[in-house]
Amino acid sequence: MREIQFREALGEAMSEEMRRDEKVFLMGEEVAEYNGAYKVSQGMLDEFGPERVIDTPIAELGFAGVGVGAAMNGLRPIIEFMTFNFSLVAIDQVINAAAKMMSMSGGQFSVPIVFRGPTGNAGMLSSQHSQNFENWFANTPGLKVVVPSNPYDAKGLLKSSIRDNDPTIFMESELMYGDKGEVPEGEYLIPIGVADIKREGTDVTLVSFGKMMKTVYEAADEAAKEGISCEVIDLRSVRPIDYATVVNSVKKTNRIVVVEEAWPLAAISSEITYHIQKFAFDYLDAPVHRVNSMDVPLPYAPTLIDAILPNVKRTMEAIKSVMYR
Repeated sequence: MREIQFREALGEAMSEEMRRDEKVFLMGEEVAEYNGAYKVSQGMLDEFGPERVIDTPIAELGFAGVGVGAAMNGLRPIIEFMTFNFSLVAIDQVINAAAKMMSMSGGQFSVPIVFRGPTGNAGMLSSQHSQNFENWFANTPGLKVVVPSNPYDAKGLLKSSIRDNDPTIFMESELMYGDKGEVPEGEYLIPIGVADIKREGTDVTLVSFGKMMKTVYEAADEAAKEGISCEVIDLRSVRPIDYATVVNSVKKTNRIVVVEEAWPLAAISSEITYHIQKFAFDYLDAPVHRVNSMDVPLPYAPTLIDAILPNVKRTMEAIKSVMYR
């Protein structure tokens, strides 16, 4: 297979779906004339024109609402937030309109919309531009929340998200847009809500999603040097969560570490921990451990960023703890 960048995989997914279905369109800040803030939509304005690749003012609440209304009337919008930190301005439309419309209309209106953009820290951008809201959105009935970790998954999951009749939050990472990975030439879809066992292992289950998978892979490599076999699971979506894959893995390894960039309180890792103690308690040989960002706003200084975010050192400490080493 060819190797392409994460941003190219996303661009291909959107372009293929726009060619397939004329109801699909892209809207957001700088998506058209500038070819996208992260060059994800490069060339799309030239191919599809300004009626389907639409630059907006800096008004997330406004263009998110336009997208919801368009979806209710039969179109399939892709709404790009320059970062999900800015989605807070539009959260009323996402939570109170898109997520609830099917229920509140008694099934008369579906909202087939994708809200996509980068999540989490991207270096020295300080507190207001470095937050993870996957667990916020995953807490909301009516939404699906997808967080891919590599170009192959990103393309297949974005195509599925665009075709889905439910509103979908599709969260990427500024630090991954240049990552390369193998992506096939032909069409393929990846179903939402199916986790992927990236590596088989026997001693401990490592669970994560999004760019934290890089940290997990590094930790698994370090653990292997010390004779610890890690089974690595990429959730890929955090609503719905593929609990069965995680539970079955823990039944095999008897230990689990969950790595997540979000703050620890009411996080996805908290939910995984609860589910494991409920459905795999008798199989556990050690308490569930999780590695989250420290419970503080992310600072600007790079030394403090390194100390606060999940990293290989903290993940290795968690692995050794569940192994009683």
